[in-house]
Amino acid sequence: MNIKDGLKKTLRIGLRIMLYAGALFFISSLFYTLYLKWFPPFTTPLMVIRALETRSDNSERPPIRCVWARFDDISDNAKVAIIAEEDQNFANHDGFDYEAIQKAMKHNSHSKKVRGASTISQQVAKNIFLWNGRSWLRKGFEVYFTFLIEHVWGKERILQMYLNVAEMGDGIFGVEAASQKYFHKSAANISFAEGAMIATVLPNPRLYKADKPSPYILRRQERVEKAMRKIGGADYLDNL
Repeated sequence: MNIKDGLKKTLRIGLRIMLYAGALFFISSLFYTLYLKWFPPFTTPLMVIRALETRSDNSERPPIRCVWARFDDISDNAKVAIIAEEDQNFANHDGFDYEAIQKAMKHNSHSKKVRGASTISQQVAKNIFLWNGRSWLRKGFEVYFTFLIEHVWGKERILQMYLNVAEMGDGIFGVEAASQKYFHKSAANISFAEGAMIATVLPNPRLYKADKPSPYILRRQERVEKAMRKIGGADYLDNL
């Protein structure tokens, strides 16, 4: 066999391996997505990271707390608050808010402060399936999984998943665990103001304290409450 034939054979083997790997990835990701349509995830990448990370001050890590809640067992106030704060166009887009993306790109082109445009669907895709980071590879996987969950799960399941796995405090994941920790009640009984408070701390849930809000957080809470009323409160959920 000459060098040219050897290179062709190597190329064919490489392409075959890539095709098999791609098919395996697609089939396994589809099956896991179908599984998650009816069952909670085993864990998430961020939960694993938080459980293993070493603190800079060498203090003890709090245990990971995550209590799965059915969609109907979560207060509408919490659902509306998350939508009002994170993705007001949630009911209308296909997983990607193209208008928000355009605005973010325009803003980021002339500002050092980067503005994101991730929808709730994109955040769920990242939280459930992916690692943290800003690489183009991770972004490509995020687009794929966002498309997948939008078409396999639907809006109600996506919102339920967000409310169950989003980081809402130091070692606290999901609205049920957060409600028990901060308000000493079930997520089913979260009030309008408490829903707004949980949404308020989401940008930095390990720094902002829902049970000990600063004046800055209280001002942000008022803004979230106004946004909740603006989108129609619980009536918004009828559009999902």
